[in-house]
Amino acid sequence: MVEKRGVLNRNRVEEHIEKAVIKLATDNPSLGQVRVSNELRKKGLFISPGGVRSVWLRNDLETFKKRLKALDTLVAQDGIILTEQQIAALERKKIEQEVKGEIETYHPGYLGAQDTYYVGTIKGVGRIYQQTFIDTYSKTVHLKLYDRKNALVSADILNDRVIPFYEKYEIPLLRILTDRGTEFCGAREHHEYQLYLALEDIDHTKTRARSPQTNGICERFHRTVQNEFYAIAFRKKIYSSLEQLQEDLDLWVYEYNNERPHTGKHCYGKTPMQTFLDSIHLAKEKMLHLQYQEMNNENHLSAVGKQKASDEINARPDDTFKIKNLSSVHLSLAEIEEDDNFAEAVND
Repeated sequence: MVEKRGVLNRNRVEEHIEKAVIKLATDNPSLGQVRVSNELRKKGLFISPGGVRSVWLRNDLETFKKRLKALDTLVAQDGIILTEQQIAALERKKIEQEVKGEIETYHPGYLGAQDTYYVGTIKGVGRIYQQTFIDTYSKTVHLKLYDRKNALVSADILNDRVIPFYEKYEIPLLRILTDRGTEFCGAREHHEYQLYLALEDIDHTKTRARSPQTNGICERFHRTVQNEFYAIAFRKKIYSSLEQLQEDLDLWVYEYNNERPHTGKHCYGKTPMQTFLDSIHLAKEKMLHLQYQEMNNENHLSAVGKQKASDEINARPDDTFKIKNLSSVHLSLAEIEEDDNFAEAVND
C-alpha cells in the first residue's frame, strides 16, 4: 500500500500572494483563475492559474457561487462598501436564486428549520426520536431526544431550548420552516405546536407537498449527526436511558456550535456560534421598536442637556444672592421659634 504524502510547504505560494488571491476573490468574484493570475501579475505578484485554483480550493472559493457567498458574508458582517463589479456579481446571484426558488435568510432568527429524525430503537429504552432545530443563517443547532413523535414534543424543544437561546441574546425568532408532518401541522385550536407558535408570534412556513428537499438543511445535518455522533457513540457505549444519550449528544452539539468550523453559507469557515455573534447586529437593526426607543432616549437626553445649559445661563449672580439670603432668613426664624424666651412671649 502506497503511503499518501503530506503537503509540500516549499511548493506552496508565499503568504502575501495567497492573501492577495483571496482578496481578489471577493473584490471581483466573477474573475476566473487565468484573469486573476493576469491581474496579480500586473501588480508584480507572480502566480500561475493553477496556483490560483489551489489557493481557492484551500479556502473554499473554487466556484463563482462560493466566492459570492464570501462576498455576502463580508458585506453583512464587516459592512464593506461595494464596488461596481461586486454589485453586478450580487445582482447576478439574486436573479439566479429567484429562478431556482431558493429560500433566503438575512440574519439570525429570521428563519429556523425544524424536523424530526428517527434515531433508532434501543433495547430497554424503546424508540428514539430527535427533534432538530437549525438557525438557517448562522447554522447553530439545538437537539433534544424523545421517546415519541407528536405535536407536544415538537413544541417542547422550542420552549425548552430554542426560545430561551434567542431571548438570551435579545433577538426574536420570526419564522420556522417544517415539513407537513402531523407533529407540525394541524388545526390551531387542538394542536399544541400550532398553539405555541401563535403564542410566541412565530410565522410557520411549510415545505411543498412531496418535496422534502425544500427542507434540505435539516436533511443534510441529519446525515452529519448520524456519521459524526450516533455511528460512533453506539459503538463505544451501551446506553440504558434516554438521559445518558442526551448528555453525550449535548457535548457533541456544543462542539459543533462552538469549535467546529462550518463551510455553509454565511459562515465562511467560522463556527456557527461565532457567525451568530458576529451577525446579531443585523437582527437588531430590523427591530424597529428598539431603534424608535433609542431615538426617543437620545432626544430626551439632548433636551435635558439643553434645559440644564439654559438654566445655568439664566441664573444671575444677584438672583443667587437673593436665594441665599432667603434661606438665611428662614433659618433665623426657625432659630427664634425654638428659643424659650420667644415661646414664653408668644404665650403671654
